[in-house]
Amino acid sequence: MLAVANRTSLGAVGVDAAERFHADAATLSLFAVVQLAVYGGMQIPIGVFLDKYGARPIITLGMVLMAAGQLIMAISPSIGIAILARVLLGAGDAMVFPAVLRLIATWFPAQRGPLMVQLTGVIGQAGQLIALIPVAALLHATTWTITFGSIAGLGILFAILVFALIRNRPPEIDEDVTVNTDTGVVEVVTSTIDTGVGIRAAWAHPGTRLAFWSHFATPFAGTAFVLLWGMPFLTAGEGLSPAEAATLISVYVAVGMCLGPILGELSRRNPNLRSVALVLPTIGVQMLAWIAVTIYPGPAPLWLLYVLAIALATGGPASMIAFDHARTHNPAHRLSTATGLTNAGGFVAALTAVFLIGLVLDLQGAGTPDTYSLEAFRLAFLTQVPLWLLGVVFILIERKRTRIRMGLDPERVRRSQSRR
Repeated sequence: MLAVANRTSLGAVGVDAAERFHADAATLSLFAVVQLAVYGGMQIPIGVFLDKYGARPIITLGMVLMAAGQLIMAISPSIGIAILARVLLGAGDAMVFPAVLRLIATWFPAQRGPLMVQLTGVIGQAGQLIALIPVAALLHATTWTITFGSIAGLGILFAILVFALIRNRPPEIDEDVTVNTDTGVVEVVTSTIDTGVGIRAAWAHPGTRLAFWSHFATPFAGTAFVLLWGMPFLTAGEGLSPAEAATLISVYVAVGMCLGPILGELSRRNPNLRSVALVLPTIGVQMLAWIAVTIYPGPAPLWLLYVLAIALATGGPASMIAFDHARTHNPAHRLSTATGLTNAGGFVAALTAVFLIGLVLDLQGAGTPDTYSLEAFRLAFLTQVPLWLLGVVFILIERKRTRIRMGLDPERVRRSQSRR
């Protein structure tokens, strides 16, 4: 929860950040792009450290790095120093979720995996509400330094609590293991990521690539919306008051929290239909909702903006299904590797979306709070459509390859072989 609050803390005060640092849209998007780039780039190395040290010290270090990043952001006098703060924040954030997934794998039976991952995501999404309402209220009631310094203080407190309370594994076992309660098989949770063999082996399996593209295509629109561009779009573009915009984003968070357990249970019950029944429909719903908002003549009515928020809310829970793919199609010794590769997919897409939105705003001469306009935002948000289409194409390709690998579909026969 605290990691998500740190990640999205700048999104609730994006306009204030632009004014504080005198930043145009491209520069403002650079904060999020750098943070997401570090997050995505750290996913694979984190697997090495998880194998060597376990989850507890990794989460603790992540909390300390996020606290340092927020403290630097609190006292930053310039954009350059602020970007350094986002680097530390992205590095700390990158350590938390993979480590929590490892705790789920080592402390809970395999059958509970999909539901536990969704519940973890649900609890984490509450961090967006913390970033959205208390952080913005504290900033407007006090100062920039006090607000981000307070978040840094929370980070130090939780670093102490994590180290004191969390344990890598149940006390009765000596290694990180997962137990399949159907078969009684006990497997060691580890990874060969540091040799490079695990990376190649994990990526070679179409199930891992299916997980990557599923995580690529589902959450990025909501991430870009909450992380940076949602509040400016709703207030400066659509003309909502800050309170109305905050309420709308709160609905986005609440709907995502409610959908998480439902999609987790559906994923568990229908493992062979996850892509066509759950992942692809959520992508379609998000794309249609954004297109409807962008082509609506004039400011969109409030009900349509709520439809958009609800549609975007499906992306977060659907992205958790990607980890079900990764866990299903990879043995225990590649768990950290496959998880890291999968997690990187969503943040590569989010990084690209955040940057493209800011770039298109600047190219239209609407890169500062004084020049933001509804028409400029509409065109900027349409840059997400190619990312969705790219993800859908590769999901369909890798789903077919995965089903062939599992023996559910017949192998394709080449035309030359067919003639013979």
